[in-house]
Amino acid sequence: MPRPRSLTPTAIAAAALAVIDRDGLSGLTMRAVAKELHMATMALYRYVPDRDGLEALVVEEIFQVIDMSPPPQRDWRDRAAALLTRMRDAAMAHPDAVPLVLRHRQSSVGSLAWIEAMLAVLTEGGLTGRDRVIAQRTLIGFLLGFLQNAHYASLAGTGTADMSNLSTQDYPHLALTAADARKVSAADEFRGGLEIVLRGLQP
Repeated sequence: MPRPRSLTPTAIAAAALAVIDRDGLSGLTMRAVAKELHMATMALYRYVPDRDGLEALVVEEIFQVIDMSPPPQRDWRDRAAALLTRMRDAAMAHPDAVPLVLRHRQSSVGSLAWIEAMLAVLTEGGLTGRDRVIAQRTLIGFLLGFLQNAHYASLAGTGTADMSNLSTQDYPHLALTAADARKVSAADEFRGGLEIVLRGLQP
């Protein structure tokens, strides 16, 4: 296959995301991405050393679409919620790539920019020092937990359905809660959880 004259990291990441969106994360290989780019597999190694390199490019591409500009809301909690929502939307646009976001987020320049934007919002809200550290870690923990649940344990998944069929005599609260959970959308789960977390952040 002919090698493109100029192959940018963005082009490689877009091809890798196309493979993931179509074939799932297990389909992400150097060979599959090379085929997507209409080039020989060995030629791709001139640009990316291995699959780990592909994964890092994918995560960077996901973060690049996030608007890092200060949210327009007046209340700092609303601005924090806006930033968290932007990151959630970017990650969930490619649900099969969520494990890569969890794995490579700390090495992504885009992730660092997002964290900086969030810290600026927390600082404007009066959080500094120890309180800012804990607030930032708590918000990120909530977001990553939501993404992980959405990928591995969605409320609409079979696991929740199975638990709703448990014996109400042995597991009365679990069976009832699992049945209720099937009526909760992913958007409602995110907004509701985020409201609880933000209410607890008192500068």
